[in-house]
Amino acid sequence: MHFGSLVAAVASRLDARHAGGEWLIRMEDLDRPREVPGSADAILRALEILGFTWTESIVRQSERSDLYQAALDRLLSNDLAYPCSCSRSEIQQVASPDHPEGEELRYPGWCRTQLRHRDRPYAIRLRVPDGEIAFDDRIQGRIAVDVAAEIGDFVIRRRDGLFAYQLAVVVDDASQGITHVVRGADLLRSTPRQILLQRCLGLPTPEYAHVPVATDSSGIKLSKSAGAAAVDLNRPGEELWRALQFLRQDPPPELRRDHPAMLWDWATGHWRLEPLSFGHAVAPV
Repeated sequence: MHFGSLVAAVASRLDARHAGGEWLIRMEDLDRPREVPGSADAILRALEILGFTWTESIVRQSERSDLYQAALDRLLSNDLAYPCSCSRSEIQQVASPDHPEGEELRYPGWCRTQLRHRDRPYAIRLRVPDGEIAFDDRIQGRIAVDVAAEIGDFVIRRRDGLFAYQLAVVVDDASQGITHVVRGADLLRSTPRQILLQRCLGLPTPEYAHVPVATDSSGIKLSKSAGAAAVDLNRPGEELWRALQFLRQDPPPELRRDHPAMLWDWATGHWRLEPLSFGHAVAPV
């Protein structure tokens, strides 16, 4: 667990517990071929050391493929999704030369009416309607995205047969009765796609709050892919204090080296979303 993921976990747990709600853990382990053996157990151990507690049993997406397949079948039967044999390299060739590196390419819709390459494995894409998808984020304010114009029809099952995150998380949120989602602002642009899927499947839409992303001094997001250092589990209270400081909760200095339970007690009673309306910030030392 790195600092960026700790911040999101702290914010989501505090928001749930401050409101008298439940905080759940879901292992989003759909991409099993890329999963590092033992990583899920290591994350759970880290959460326990940091004083996190949760309600209900842990849900693992790798064990829920029947639910995702049922949702996919419903979309296909209602002509809300279709097979697509186009490769990323083909889409890249027609992309704008100034398309930002790392951002998702807009799909041109080549397979919307007929599969282009019948001899290839195919993905399944959602048929995205024209128009904006808008929602009111509890931290970021009003967000409106024209998914059709920016992303186009997006993948909900990959060519290798793995279900996409967007579909799985929507099905799981509904299945688990999730009413509030608190997560990092790096997922903000995914939310309109998830709302669109919820509408297509007739599922409820939770309330969303996207907390600011923690960065290093160079402005790079603290993440596993960027080589961010792991949270120091030998100093759990201090790491929690740093997360609260980043979230602008103003934890008392005397709690910095206290037991995690003391920090959780203080933070649950003092939790406020209002100070979080900022985009990115350098992680405190």
